[in-house]
Amino acid sequence: MRIVRFEVGGKVRYGELRGREVVACRTNPFNGFGRRGFVEMARGETFRLRAVRLLAPCVPSKLVCAGLNYRSHAGELNQSLPAAPLIFLKPPSAVIGPGEAIVLPEGYRRVDYEAELAIVVGRAARNAGEEEATDYVLGYTCFNDVTERAVQKEEGQWTRAKGYDTFAPLGPWIETTLDPRDLGVEAWVNGRLQQSGRTRDLIFGVRPAGELHLQRDDPDARGCHSHGYALGLGPPAPGDIVEVAVEGIGTPRNPVVAAPSSLRHQLL
Repeated sequence: MRIVRFEVGGKVRYGELRGREVVACRTNPFNGFGRRGFVEMARGETFRLRAVRLLAPCVPSKLVCAGLNYRSHAGELNQSLPAAPLIFLKPPSAVIGPGEAIVLPEGYRRVDYEAELAIVVGRAARNAGEEEATDYVLGYTCFNDVTERAVQKEEGQWTRAKGYDTFAPLGPWIETTLDPRDLGVEAWVNGRLQQSGRTRDLIFGVRPAGELHLQRDDPDARGCHSHGYALGLGPPAPGDIVEVAVEGIGTPRNPVVAAPSSLRHQLL
């Protein structure tokens, strides 16, 4: 099942994507999720996909992210493999949906994209063991961990560098029937491949960070793979289109724009 969150007629609703149609749900899919999966959701009106605006597929309290979680990425940075997951958070204010613009902040120096698979938690979890962690998974979506690298390097901790508004594109929907253990994950800029890897390269696997208190809707991103900038364009610039493709899910695209003052600075 593909769960979408969408806007139509000025109202925000959840629905199920069926081909090129969206079947609205009368019940919230997060309310209908339990230890054994979905309770059947009541269905309502049907809309053509082109008649609705897709939004970020969930409304998280936080985004839980794992840094340096791909073996290839650790090798690229000449770092040893971590003994435990390197966890950081992104604020919900950073979340945008498919088609929305990534805004380069005023005074930015280097902003990078990071194509990732995100786990969407279906019900509250705390101290979940490795074996039971998957009981809390509603499904999976695409995630772009946008980062201001200069700020990240200067400050040491990552909150500001990764937490700017628009720095967490999610979407285009939540795929509930997927085996996440060996999926292709790619980033494309202006139609050119920039990153490519597979989830089998993950150091800590695909499961929620059970040591944290996760609320329903919270995405848990699994980290980025090797950047591979030699393939093409390097960091995105205003006017570029960034796409994150995860095998079996989809390919959301987001344009890149400069904040008005940043644009004036560039023109000067």
